[in-house]
Amino acid sequence: MRKFAKSFAAIAAISALALTGCGREEATPAAEGSGAATSGFEKGSAIGVALPQKTSENWVLAEKLFNDDLTEAGYEPDVQFANGGVSEQQNQISSMITNGVKVLVVGAIDSAQLGTQLQQAADAGITIIAYDRLLTNTENVDYYVAYDNFQVGELQGQALLDGMKAAKPEGPYNVELFAGSPDDANAKVFFDGAMSILQPEIDNGNLVVVSGQKTFDQAVTQGWKAENAQKRMDTLLSGNYSSEELDGVLSPNDTLARAILTSVEGAGKAIPVVTGQDSEVESVKSIMAGKQYSTINKDTRALVEHVIEMVGNLQAGEEPEINDPDSYNNGVKTVPAYLLDPQIVTKENAAEAYANDPTLSALTK
Repeated sequence: MRKFAKSFAAIAAISALALTGCGREEATPAAEGSGAATSGFEKGSAIGVALPQKTSENWVLAEKLFNDDLTEAGYEPDVQFANGGVSEQQNQISSMITNGVKVLVVGAIDSAQLGTQLQQAADAGITIIAYDRLLTNTENVDYYVAYDNFQVGELQGQALLDGMKAAKPEGPYNVELFAGSPDDANAKVFFDGAMSILQPEIDNGNLVVVSGQKTFDQAVTQGWKAENAQKRMDTLLSGNYSSEELDGVLSPNDTLARAILTSVEGAGKAIPVVTGQDSEVESVKSIMAGKQYSTINKDTRALVEHVIEMVGNLQAGEEPEINDPDSYNNGVKTVPAYLLDPQIVTKENAAEAYANDPTLSALTK
């Protein structure tokens, strides 16, 4: 699989990626001097997990998994959501530091707004793991664990093309573009990955963005909120599709995909091809019913499992396993990363994709 260098020249307005390299390395130990403590700590120690707002089912599942699996592994979990926003997350992290956590796992609301708290953690000798979202503009992050988010975008872009071609073999196709929240470092990564596939088709005229809103800044959805996506889709439809047919919509996740489909149905329009991400229950149902076209399978269990493996390595005084030592520059340092591979899911492969997930597999029968 190809590997993409994530340069901060592109993360500057959250994170645009530059394409480099040609193959992912085999998993290797983290480079010496990563900043992580390697002296080990007691097995029953406290582990802090700071999660963002509950904007998707995957975050809710992560909370449960971290609580259950850290406890089972013999640690004392301190897992908190910051539904009140950035200031609440800052206070929660400060509290975790005061309470003596040995490892701090951070799924940031705003990846660039935790510098003071991360400095406090580093000063206390706490190892910091960025979970799902890269922590930017700080040297105080030791590891990054996530799915390959640029590849997520690529898969979404290709799925949009494939779905439209299956529905209508010949273009051109009318499309609209949605992106995630601008304060989430992953949002532009998803968008850039998708546009690496879609931009050539826009340039050659096979795709037409009827509204003209082609940039990330024009496509963002503040807070990943469904109501914001639905409102924008309502405006796009009323302003641009009184007579035009809408063939497809790039949606960065399932919550927004369902909001977009609600808007389209409310306007009495034919259902376009709509992408998604996160394999949320209602979206898997929608895919099986022939409404939403695709989602992305990023098994939260595998992501949490690797973080807990890393905690075990650190507790034993060992360097955790990484498989991407040099792609993720956060603007201050290159953060050693462990990346998992995402999977595109459509109605055709849903049963296979979710075979090991008892909840989702039941929806595909």
